[in-house]
Amino acid sequence: MQYHECFAAAYKTARGKFLAAARAAQGDIRSFTHPEETAPDGGPLAIDVACFGDRRAPRQALIVSGTHGQEGFSGSAVQVGWLKSGGAAKLADGVGVVLVHGLNPYGFAHFTRTTENNVDLNRNFIDRSNGAPDNRHYETLHGDLVLAQWTEAENARVDAALERFTAAHGPDVLFDTLARGQYRHPDGLIFGGTAREWSNHTLETVVAETLAGAERVAFIDWHTGIGDYGKPFFLSFNEPSGPLFARACQWWGRENIDGVRPHGMEHPKYTGLVFHGVQRFLGDRPMCGAVVEFGTRGLGMRRVLRLDQWLRRQSDLDPDLRAMLQADMMDAFCPYDGSWRQATLNDGITITDQMLTGLAAWRD
Repeated sequence: MQYHECFAAAYKTARGKFLAAARAAQGDIRSFTHPEETAPDGGPLAIDVACFGDRRAPRQALIVSGTHGQEGFSGSAVQVGWLKSGGAAKLADGVGVVLVHGLNPYGFAHFTRTTENNVDLNRNFIDRSNGAPDNRHYETLHGDLVLAQWTEAENARVDAALERFTAAHGPDVLFDTLARGQYRHPDGLIFGGTAREWSNHTLETVVAETLAGAERVAFIDWHTGIGDYGKPFFLSFNEPSGPLFARACQWWGRENIDGVRPHGMEHPKYTGLVFHGVQRFLGDRPMCGAVVEFGTRGLGMRRVLRLDQWLRRQSDLDPDLRAMLQADMMDAFCPYDGSWRQATLNDGITITDQMLTGLAAWRD
């Protein structure tokens, strides 16, 4: 399969390819249209859900794309590729699959990581009954991270602040600080929001409606950024010493799951992940899976995340400059390089099939 059959250049096209592939595979499709926001061309924004296999099977897979807007182009392509390769027709008896396309349709359509409220959706799924988690080190860095202008001098200033922080606390603490999530600064990086986003509520509805009878759930949330260029990187958030983590190791290889270090550093103490939210929505039913990343620019993504936030604050930017900077940002989240796209498409389909094979054999 050629990558250009599955990738798209715009949200509308990606959505169209997904819906066409889902219909061709005889999926049961439901769309949740955003009640307030629209695409840049005025068209609708929607989370599209397609179900395959046995809807009442005790073993179900939930596969999500587009949690981070620009990363949706890659995740969408893998979902489309899996459908076009006949994946739905090859499902084992007693197995169902739920594909969630474009969980953050605003970010997907508007070429930004965050939601319509500038919220990092993958930090929005905290348990708010206990209040928002603290990120005390971010408080000391926030002022340095907000750029006044997009210039080399401004980026050098931020880099110098990060170097000072690293000298004082070490690279692992910096990585944790910039990745775990923060809940006090709406104009800052990795802002998890002050309330649940529309996408958060909608995903809870999807889980309730499509996984009501599931006894065991397999899970993938497709992302890009972490890992070697064009290679998959797995982040399993099952308990490392527990049986679900061991099962993830069986599905995808222990060497890919156990002891892996993103960017060579310790795992951040992520808060509010979609992974955590789905676990909570399922209650005491077991869920095994991973956030699967495809590597792009490594730690160079820090600069790109700053660019994304800076662009969100510019209301009167020259259109040509905006288009140029957005192109650079998009190339970081979903490289235009055809070899990257072909490799990630092929690996994504393989990773999906590995999980579904493991799910079919999951009995205990």
